[in-house]
Amino acid sequence: MDIILLQDVENLGSKFDVVTVRPGYGRNYLIPKGMAKVANTSNVKHLEEIRKQQSAKIAKKIADMQALADSLKDKVLTVGAKAGTSGKLFGSVTTVQLADVLKKQFDIDVDRRKIHMTEEVKSLGSYKASVNLFKDVVAEIAFEVVQD
Repeated sequence: MDIILLQDVENLGSKFDVVTVRPGYGRNYLIPKGMAKVANTSNVKHLEEIRKQQSAKIAKKIADMQALADSLKDKVLTVGAKAGTSGKLFGSVTTVQLADVLKKQFDIDVDRRKIHMTEEVKSLGSYKASVNLFKDVVAEIAFEVVQD
């Protein structure tokens, strides 16, 4: 079953993508929740009109997000966390804390689900994470966990 996504769906696609899913998933979950609509001829024509209208806006947004990704590349975030004397954290640093630090230090609103850490952070030190800023725009950020 072909459907048109009306919003970003994790592990499936981005807004306005035409994807193929199993009929039950489309009819029973995506369409009733307003996340997608059936990709029939009239809906596909309507989608093409929307894409034509928004292509300039999307190109500008991609350029802005790419510039933001380039500016974040050489910056190091500082995340404060409580740790013991051996440098081991009480708990761990999560994507929620990284999203808060991005908001405080750079005034960037990023959904925590769009941040992917390469490894589990359970001790003080330097780490890397990737942030999906926009469709096909991924920024690699470095962050340092320091004692709070």
